[in-house]
Amino acid sequence: MEIRRLALPDATRCAELEEQLFPGDNPWPRDIFLVEFAAPHTLYLGVFDGDDLLAYGGMAMLGPRDDPEFEIHTIGVDPEHQRRGLGRVLMDQLMAAADGVDGQVFLEVRTDNEAAIAMYERFGFVRQGIRRNYYQPSGADAYTMTRPSQSERNGQ
Repeated sequence: MEIRRLALPDATRCAELEEQLFPGDNPWPRDIFLVEFAAPHTLYLGVFDGDDLLAYGGMAMLGPRDDPEFEIHTIGVDPEHQRRGLGRVLMDQLMAAADGVDGQVFLEVRTDNEAAIAMYERFGFVRQGIRRNYYQPSGADAYTMTRPSQSERNGQ
């Protein structure tokens, strides 16, 4: 398996996976992925087995370079390859990028997605609040979670 930055041709597969993973919550179409991949302030990575995209994840850097914040936009694993640590592998890479510039990280996650919540908590994320009816059209609630910057986690 290989981890690499996602490229424009990968947008179609990401959109297919979104349809499978988030059918009731307005999954991202191919065109959104194209825009996200091309943005200068985003990092989108995929886990590949040969040419097959098994998992993807992306985040954006917000704020100034000397005091950045990051927001996880999406992370997903092909249902046939879940529970194999692929989401964790992607999070390792994304969190290393945020730690490289000492940035805090934010995300939203469905309150009923216990596997994802547990993974995020293992990475040091804590629940900050609930966003009611965040996911549409399902109306599912989301936890807002944050992970302090590396210097904050180290007490500096």
